[in-house]
Amino acid sequence: MSTYSFDFISEVDLQEADNAINQARKEIEHRYDLRGSNCEVELNRNEKSFVVRADGEHFINSAMEIIKSKMIKRGISVLALDEQKVELLSGKSVRQTVKLKAGLSRDDAKKITTMVKDQKMKVTAQIVDEKVRVTGKSKDDLQACITAVQSADLGFPVQIDNLR
Repeated sequence: MSTYSFDFISEVDLQEADNAINQARKEIEHRYDLRGSNCEVELNRNEKSFVVRADGEHFINSAMEIIKSKMIKRGISVLALDEQKVELLSGKSVRQTVKLKAGLSRDDAKKITTMVKDQKMKVTAQIVDEKVRVTGKSKDDLQACITAVQSADLGFPVQIDNLR
């Protein structure tokens, strides 16, 4: 008897994030309400984060709204954005760092495994590195598990990987 498996992961496509930030940059440059705000957005691929700088917190909030809308259009959940506190720089200049969540934390992975066990389905879920591997004998059971987890409000984005 063969078994089937898949992984629950939580990743952000950095190329899509880069595209979204570039689109947001263009819109910020041309927005009338952001003129003279010295607003700039910078993506750091290595650290999986981006920084928004401007001459006031209200400009950062406006820029973040634009960035979020561009991320959503590119298929990136706003739950993947981990916004840090706004830092005051010199003068009226402020900066906000936003980390892109990558990989499931131990707590998030436990949430998923507990939820799968509570569903009492004929599947097993185990934590492997930064993902949760689910195995079962029936593809229908796996589909039911995917539906249950994706419809739950977990507070973080979840994708499916390696469906075999």
